Amino acid sequence: MPSRASQVSERTNGQGNLRYVFGINGSEFVVLLIIGVIVIGPSRLPEYTRKLTNLVKELRRMASGAREQIKEEVGIDIDDVDWKKYDPRQYDPRRIIKEALLDDDTKPVSDGAPVAVDTVAKAPERVVERLSVGEKAPFDAEAT
Repeated sequence: MPSRASQVSERTNGQGNLRYVFGINGSEFVVLLIIGVIVIGPSRLPEYTRKLTNLVKELRRMASGAREQIKEEVGIDIDDVDWKKYDPRQYDPRRIIKEALLDDDTKPVSDGAPVAVDTVAKAPERVVERLSVGEKAPFDAEAT
């Protein structure tokens, strides 16, 4: 499990500053906050602050509830999962196909499953009737 310091350093840009969120840096956020306070006004500001606080609490409660539900249903803790193993960018389809085609193991899927057969059943020969020279091919008016 990664340490708390490594998690914080992953969210920073190496200089201790948090990365941009939605393309907004710290000073732009402060300007937007001041504009929001002016637009909302001092009389309604406590009401909207309470609503925002309740929204954040509800989102945290929902997130922890989802985490607990996953833990109960799957039986593993989300923090213990190695997410890098499931990263689709690590899979090269050409390599996977090449390995599958070059793999000569013919293992049964389970103990009771039949083993793959090395010989392929020969398909019966088809009889092709040829038209004689000058004979027209049959025509079906309903088929066209």
